[in-house]
Amino acid sequence: MSIDEPSLARLMAASQRGDRAAYRALLGDCGRWLTRYFARRIAPHQIGDLVQETLVSMHRKLATWDNGRPFLPWLAAIARYRWIDLLRRQRDEVELGEGDAAVGAEDELVHARLSLDRMLAQLPAGQAQAITLVKIEGASIAEASRICGQSEALVKVNIHRGLKKLAHLVKSE
Repeated sequence: MSIDEPSLARLMAASQRGDRAAYRALLGDCGRWLTRYFARRIAPHQIGDLVQETLVSMHRKLATWDNGRPFLPWLAAIARYRWIDLLRRQRDEVELGEGDAAVGAEDELVHARLSLDRMLAQLPAGQAQAITLVKIEGASIAEASRICGQSEALVKVNIHRGLKKLAHLVKSE
C-alpha cells in the first residue's frame, strides 16, 4: 500500500460516493500517514490518540474536500489544527509556579510553536497562511498558490509583507 497523493485522492473520491471498502482503505492509509506526521511533533505516547482525533475530524469534514484540489494538504491542515488543539490543551493543563522555571527541549519547541502561532494570528489571514505553507511547512510557491487560492505573485507579496510585520512584532516585544 503506497500512501501517495493520487491513490489517496482516488480513495477519498470513492469514499465521498459511499464506497465503504475505499473508506476503510483510506482510513488505514491516512492513519499510517498521520502517525509519521505526528511522530516528528509530539511524544510517542500521544500519537495514537491524536491520529484517532484527526481521523474523526477528517470523517466530519469528508464532504468539504474538493476533488479538484490535492488531498494531502487538506489532510495536513486538519492534522495541524488537531495538533495545535493538543498543544493548547497541554498549555492550559500546566500551571507553572515561580520555582518551575526549568524548561526541557521539547517544552521549548512547544512554547516556540505557540508563540509563533500567536504572532501569526496578528497577521492578515492570507499572509499567515502563505508564511505557514511556504516557510514553515515547506510548500513551494506554486503549491501554496493552489492551496490559498492566490496567485503566485500574491503569495510572494504576502510572505514578504508578513515576514516584515513579524520582524516588527519581534522587535516590539
